[in-house]
Amino acid sequence: MHKPRRKGLYLVPLLSKALDIQELLERAQEPLTLEVIYKAANCPKTTAYRILKTYVHRGYFAQGQDGRYRTSSQRKKIRFGFAAQSSGMPFSETVTESLTSAALAHGVELLVLDNQYDSRIAVANVARMIKEKVDLAIDFQMDMGVTGEIGDMISGAGIPMIAVDLPIPHATYFGADNYRIGFSAGEILARQAMASWGGNVSWVLGLDVDQAGPFVANRTIGAFDAIRKHLPGIPQEYFSRADSAGRRERGYRVVLDFLRRHPKEKGILIVAHNDVVALGAVQAVRELRRQRRVMVVGQDCIPEATKEMERPDSPLVGSIANAAESYGPQLISLGLAILQGQVVSPYNFTEHEVITRDSVCKANGKAVTKDDE
Repeated sequence: MHKPRRKGLYLVPLLSKALDIQELLERAQEPLTLEVIYKAANCPKTTAYRILKTYVHRGYFAQGQDGRYRTSSQRKKIRFGFAAQSSGMPFSETVTESLTSAALAHGVELLVLDNQYDSRIAVANVARMIKEKVDLAIDFQMDMGVTGEIGDMISGAGIPMIAVDLPIPHATYFGADNYRIGFSAGEILARQAMASWGGNVSWVLGLDVDQAGPFVANRTIGAFDAIRKHLPGIPQEYFSRADSAGRRERGYRVVLDFLRRHPKEKGILIVAHNDVVALGAVQAVRELRRQRRVMVVGQDCIPEATKEMERPDSPLVGSIANAAESYGPQLISLGLAILQGQVVSPYNFTEHEVITRDSVCKANGKAVTKDDE
């Protein structure tokens, strides 16, 4: 007689082991050490450790100062607040998307707000995060004038904060090493000027964001230092700076005015705070048909900038990729480390990559022609 075949149970071993550990702690009358837990659950120590840390992170377990674990009487999901720089800024949009995905992957609830590139809205958004009692706040705004106010608010509320790309008192910094990325941008311009113009440069113009203060101004300082290093013959008085406010239209107007005041000058290098400003500068250069006499470099390597660099006649010769897509996972990890009481660095700098027209064309399978050079 044919015997019926027994169907598989389709169990998930790791999940089953996690439930064993949960049931073990629920039955226990006292907090247990990792040593006791992994032996009782009959699983590798590293596996038990990761399971326990996941439960602590999700609020199911609590860990005392002595390292022992117990079930949590007040289970709740960790909630972060994030105030983005502006939904209208490509780099900020990418950071927001990255952070949203990372929060979902780590089981962190995320309150997303938009600072709209406005300092008073930024202050109001911090007030909202405090009102909603987030476990940790992440603030991304670019006005040095309100950092003291924001820092005082968050400190008074006892909520830890991570400040993105602009330091805030009482907050942990995460973002670019402005001097270093500025220096890298300056090197792009200097090398291209030597290759195309024999190093003959008449002016160097830095497009700053005055409201961001001296910390962010290190982008321009670093770029100027790199250009001086490689092209030491440029007189100091031919290095100039102007406020772009970090906006495309402002960058366009500033550069248009500068070029009109110097109609016959050749060999002009422009260092832009970001690619949005750089594209405004490119617009002005192209409008006055000065492409062969001007070179521009930006920051952030947004898609529109890389597309612009592919054009043989473009004055945009490079940008610095600051890996906005990697901000999310790093911010979530840093935030969780802070909440777990780990010692973290007060300044956490991101990695960057130098992008030039040559590297963009090679990545897209296009050859660099003589006109490109």
